[in-house]
Amino acid sequence: MPDSPPSVRRPTEQVWLITAPLAVVAVACSVFLALTAEPPPGSLAITAALFVAMIAASAGAIQIVVRRQALEVIATEIPLVLAFYYLPPLTVVALIVLSALVGQFWRRLGAVKVCFNVARTGAAASLGGVVLVGLSGVNGIGPRTWMVLFAVVTVNSVVSLLAVSGVVSLLHGWQTGRELFRRSPVPLVVNSINVVIGLILLLALESTRWSVLLIAVLIVVMVVVYRSYAQFLRQHRTLSSLYELTREMTEGGREGAVADLLLGRIRALMQAEYATLWLPAQGRYPEVLLSARVDDRGLLDVAPTPADLRVKVRESGVTLAIGRALPDPAEAWGDLAGHGVKDVIAVPLRSGKAVIGTLEAVNRLSDVGHFTAADIPVFETVAAHTAVALENSRLVDRLRHDAYHDTLTKLPNRRRVTEALDEAVKIRAPGEVVALLLFDVDRLREVNESLGHAAGDRVLVEVAERLRSCAPSSALVGRVGGDEILVTLRLEGATAALDLAARLREQSRAVMTFDGLTLDVDTAVGVAVHPDHGSESTLLLQRVDLAVTAAKSTPGSVQLFNPVLESRSRRRLGLAGDLRRALDDGELEVHFQPKVTLRDRRLVGVECLARWEDRAHGSVSPEDFVAVAEHTGQLGRLTEFVLREGLRRSHDWAHEGHPLSVAVNLSPRTLTDQHFPERVRDLLEEYGVPPQRLTLEIRESGVLDRTDRPISTLRCLRDLGVRLSVDDFGTGNSSLVHLRRLPVHEVKVDHRFVQGMATDPGDLAIVNAVVTLSQQFGLAVVAEGVESELTLELLQDIGCEYGQGFLFSRPLPYERLEAWFGAQAESGAVATAESEAVAAGEPPRLRVVP
Repeated sequence: MPDSPPSVRRPTEQVWLITAPLAVVAVACSVFLALTAEPPPGSLAITAALFVAMIAASAGAIQIVVRRQALEVIATEIPLVLAFYYLPPLTVVALIVLSALVGQFWRRLGAVKVCFNVARTGAAASLGGVVLVGLSGVNGIGPRTWMVLFAVVTVNSVVSLLAVSGVVSLLHGWQTGRELFRRSPVPLVVNSINVVIGLILLLALESTRWSVLLIAVLIVVMVVVYRSYAQFLRQHRTLSSLYELTREMTEGGREGAVADLLLGRIRALMQAEYATLWLPAQGRYPEVLLSARVDDRGLLDVAPTPADLRVKVRESGVTLAIGRALPDPAEAWGDLAGHGVKDVIAVPLRSGKAVIGTLEAVNRLSDVGHFTAADIPVFETVAAHTAVALENSRLVDRLRHDAYHDTLTKLPNRRRVTEALDEAVKIRAPGEVVALLLFDVDRLREVNESLGHAAGDRVLVEVAERLRSCAPSSALVGRVGGDEILVTLRLEGATAALDLAARLREQSRAVMTFDGLTLDVDTAVGVAVHPDHGSESTLLLQRVDLAVTAAKSTPGSVQLFNPVLESRSRRRLGLAGDLRRALDDGELEVHFQPKVTLRDRRLVGVECLARWEDRAHGSVSPEDFVAVAEHTGQLGRLTEFVLREGLRRSHDWAHEGHPLSVAVNLSPRTLTDQHFPERVRDLLEEYGVPPQRLTLEIRESGVLDRTDRPISTLRCLRDLGVRLSVDDFGTGNSSLVHLRRLPVHEVKVDHRFVQGMATDPGDLAIVNAVVTLSQQFGLAVVAEGVESELTLELLQDIGCEYGQGFLFSRPLPYERLEAWFGAQAESGAVATAESEAVAAGEPPRLRVVP
């Protein structure tokens, strides 16, 4: 690191381009005054007194710093008013030039600045004298004299301001000169007030010499007022700058560019040559070292102070302030002198109790300016705001990173991959394709079920890490699904994509050990390329997913997408039209599965199940055609078809003396139809079936979704007298407690728990809990999937009332169900009639099943 970066600025020698004309003007005007005005020196006593007053006034300068230059507004207007009244103009010019020389030498300014300031002062005072002569001088102490003196002193102030603006524009450009000119109203107002005060003093002196005593008191008061006013100006400037800085920090925190936006403002606020931000490496954030310098528009990656200083501040957590007017020890000052640093304030940046870096202000601008103890709390306040802005910026960055990355594998997620693909497919490169390689981890579900999800996560992380390390550096590796990792990059063609997929698959294969078990982790790979297999990211992802599904059916293979793989999707699309035709032509059938009491095997009803045997598609599973019906708007027709068939058969059985209840499954989407209860009522009236013989079954995920959406429809159905049942209970994320707020009558335990009762104590415990709690809530319980006598005995032992399953009967079409009824009757299993049951005070018992 260099000790001091080179400075880029215009040479100060160019100030002579303005100093020389000012000197010529001063000499010319002085010659004019010598020839036309009253000859000097005037009263020696008054001259000496005013000379002392001018030197004293020069000591109370108000300083304005622009870039490296310190420009001063000196309060000499008060003695200047008295001097132009009591002394000849040429004497006034000599006094003000001499007082300026004394002040410049006292401040130890350079020769260039001394010459400029002397020439400026002489030109301004001499031009004021010329104006005084041109206005015929002063006569008495009336209003005319006031106006003349006001004009003379104002000319002096304006000439000084124009000269200073010209120098600043020459050295630093017209924008900086305009900035100084923009600040001119305050000094001009102060000058005007000084003129008024000078006139008041003049009136007092002319009225009585004893006013000198009052003037002495006034001078003391004015010194206090001037100091307070100067302090007020500094505080106002500091507060305004802090406000602007805070606003920029807020905006910069959102945009994630705190250092770029704020270092320059911090440097200007502290009137420093450098402002340096240092953030050591932390996590995924690299080390940051940036400096804003007064002569540079951009930021530098160097700092004028040694690295040991920053490390010391960070480790101690204490502000370090070194300089002539600062409190830290002088021995540290000697270490910095060799680096071109005259003073520095270094403040730790805190995030809570931790120190995340440092902020430095180096070298107070101007030859005579120094940091003082009053600057330390201001800079510490700036540092506190900066630390908050940096933390907010990093928080936004982390949120943005988390939004586009997978939490487990740290890879880009599906959103980020999709955006990258959208950009990639817009660029056509001759001889190249955008290849998508989708890796699906085999048997991950088995690992989750056998060893737990933690082991499955470790497998997925390991595969992701191996793919990321093996993939070419130009590839984007992202997680797009639960066990799917996508690699996308540009290659020469589909053949190169297949070769790369096979190579990555071999390199990512791993043998992993979990709890003494050795797992051979493998992947199936699907490949798709742009533009051959699609022109949009969504279509490409869909087709590469089809390819990996096909690859999983052939272990160890790498599958390139081809149109044949879309046949299943197209088949499902084709089912939409065929389902409509099947409903129109009556090709769908309804099968019936008996529901019996487990204690004495009495038949209490049947469940109506839709079946479809299509000429073209063959046997279509209910999951497929129900899903198609939901997505094509045919769900209402399908539900009404099953309801009509079930109610029609219930009416026929009742007419034959066997009044069986019927159960019909409902899709969750049906419960959003406000008119569905009205249609159920119409169908019940049409077929003359009592409402209590109809049971409507809703899946747990549809009725227990933790919302009130299905509640109103369920209540309307219950008000009709229809029985309501929760189907497949135990497979969702709900609990029995939520059943208390639902108007249901029955719970059906999912067949997976029932079938596992005989071998899995956990399944037995689940079924036992469901039965016990449901009975406490006054709900009937139906066990699905009863397939063995042992399961039946276990259900009887825990008090389950009803059951369905292959032990009693499979779902049967109507004709075979009638034959099954006949077989039961011929075996002598028919029990008492309904009238006898009612007479005995028991619920109706319809048929007995042996």
